[in-house]
Amino acid sequence: MSGSRLRAVALAGPAGAGKTSLAEALLFVAGTIPRQGSVQAGSSIGDSSPEARERGSSTELNLMQFEWMGDGFCLIDIPGSPGFAADGAAALRLADLAIVVADPDPARAPLIEPALRMLEQAGIPHALFVNKIDQARGSIEELLAALAPMSKAALVARQIPIRDGERVVGFVDLAHERAYLYGQGKASTLVALPPEQAGEEAAARFHMLEQLADHDDALLEQLLSDEQPRLDTIFADLARETASGLIVPVLFGSAASGFGIRRLLKMLRHDTPHEAQTAARLGLDGECAQVFKISHAAAVGRLALARLFGGPLADGAELIDAHGQPMRAGGLFTLQGGSTAKAASAAPGSITGIAKVDTVRAGDTLGTGGKPVKADLHGEKPVANCAIAIAAKDHKDEVRLSAALNRLTEEDPGLGWDQDAMSHEALLHGMSEEHLAVAINRLKRRYGVALSVQRPSIAYRESIRKPVTQRGRHRKQSGGHGQYGDVVLEVRPLERGEGIMFEERITGGAVPRQWIPAVEKGMMDALAKGPLGFPVVDVAAALVDGSFHSVDSSELAFRTAGRIAMADALAAASPYLLEPVAHVTITTPGNATSRITSAIASRRGQMLRLGTLEGWSNWEVIEALLPEAGLHGLEAEIRSMSQGMAHYISRFDHLAEVAPKVAGTIVQAARQTA
Repeated sequence: MSGSRLRAVALAGPAGAGKTSLAEALLFVAGTIPRQGSVQAGSSIGDSSPEARERGSSTELNLMQFEWMGDGFCLIDIPGSPGFAADGAAALRLADLAIVVADPDPARAPLIEPALRMLEQAGIPHALFVNKIDQARGSIEELLAALAPMSKAALVARQIPIRDGERVVGFVDLAHERAYLYGQGKASTLVALPPEQAGEEAAARFHMLEQLADHDDALLEQLLSDEQPRLDTIFADLARETASGLIVPVLFGSAASGFGIRRLLKMLRHDTPHEAQTAARLGLDGECAQVFKISHAAAVGRLALARLFGGPLADGAELIDAHGQPMRAGGLFTLQGGSTAKAASAAPGSITGIAKVDTVRAGDTLGTGGKPVKADLHGEKPVANCAIAIAAKDHKDEVRLSAALNRLTEEDPGLGWDQDAMSHEALLHGMSEEHLAVAINRLKRRYGVALSVQRPSIAYRESIRKPVTQRGRHRKQSGGHGQYGDVVLEVRPLERGEGIMFEERITGGAVPRQWIPAVEKGMMDALAKGPLGFPVVDVAAALVDGSFHSVDSSELAFRTAGRIAMADALAAASPYLLEPVAHVTITTPGNATSRITSAIASRRGQMLRLGTLEGWSNWEVIEALLPEAGLHGLEAEIRSMSQGMAHYISRFDHLAEVAPKVAGTIVQAARQTA
């Protein structure tokens, strides 16, 4: 991409706000595409994957680029659904500026608070674009009043709307004091400021200047002296205070209709911080390529997607990793939605795909100026609460499935997979049920592996209530040497979490010492599957007596006798079922709290704590204990109750006894499927 400066601009905000539509509008107005596509019609540059087309919204990070008035722009379109947002989180940190796209309805204002808080925490400069302004029914003032508690930095309106009845038909630029009427699919028309809005415009402009003066003493002096500040002073303050995160500029328009897009482009051109400021924020000192994602594209193979800082990169140039190991850039590619194109070089500030660097991982920093660049931008892996058990229908495809899972999870940091040690199931972990469904579709489409998919097994356990003493005898005679083993076990319950204990208290050589380990192995065999059908925990057994045969006794005979004794003891010791219980922390907008607490109760949950989320406006934190079986579908349910915003994290807390009626249902179901 040519251009005197290259800016990376991220589009963030909730699902449905119109981020991908805004990207499409920017590309069209800049002349990069001949017509503006539509997400709903499946004709947009972004959201080009079959999964995104099917859902009608983003399922992965979209990267696009365009030029405007001689400057280059890289667009980073972050999925709005929390289930897919992890794919774009690393790229977002590399942006010079983020545009938070919001709905004009004040009732939907809480939806953008997570984006605002995350950008504040990361120190990423950002602005607010109120989309769908032609559909607005409330006032911009009401919207900004609803949003103000959600941002530490002041929200600075740079425009006020011009209305024709209820409809917004244009805007007044408060810096220039110029009025414009929107034109469908074309530039806005400069008009005279409506006389009835002169007072409103003057008050709004003075308020904007007051907000800027909070961080500019010279401007404050001018306002106190009733001096009219120069335009270059106003624009310099807007750019400086935006770049420093002191203010959040607010513009509005309509991506679908093309309203306000050129004004947004002018703001991006003048107020987006330089990539050197972004490098300083990230702690990058020197010429480097900062890798934020690994992509496995069908046409070009594995690409390390990176943003360049400090210097250009040529195809075939030497790269140096953080450990000083050299490698070659085996091909450079530009990215435009789902399309890639070969490039001979990439300019500083640009985003590029680097081929044939197979040891590079997301988060790595590659020196491009002949020396390594020390930086650690490996973000924490997000907590993936949801899981699904998958297996290849044909055992011959198991190796292919493992390779496909490794590629899929390398590409999307919100995914992970492992092999459950107890159930031996391959578990694919994701951010939500929807996220997992998309991942399964992608797995089938890309790699052609026929899969069986099911809910993961719940790790039920069982224990006993009372002590018992039980003899176990194994005798078998079938010509020649027979088998003989005879043991007596004292079995008793232990406190929860104490595990399994074995001891021997043999006197008089009733069981020869060389066969005592075999008795312990037999005990463990019986504990692997108790009388209810599940592994047994928190039990102690003592070998106290027995007998042997000088010829027919053997290790196998005593192992079998130990298993028989333990199995019979467990059945006689009042076995009961245990289930894993998770500690769940749910973060939700306050207006959904009562519905979510009811959902927890319906899933046999126990409330622990309810409190406000510190520093947030009307968000709450719910802590509860919930049986692991109750986690299935919880994510989808709480999102449906909270406009898609509530989320939770969970961790194993303890094993708890299952009520007899519920336990009977679980045991019966397990026996039917055994």
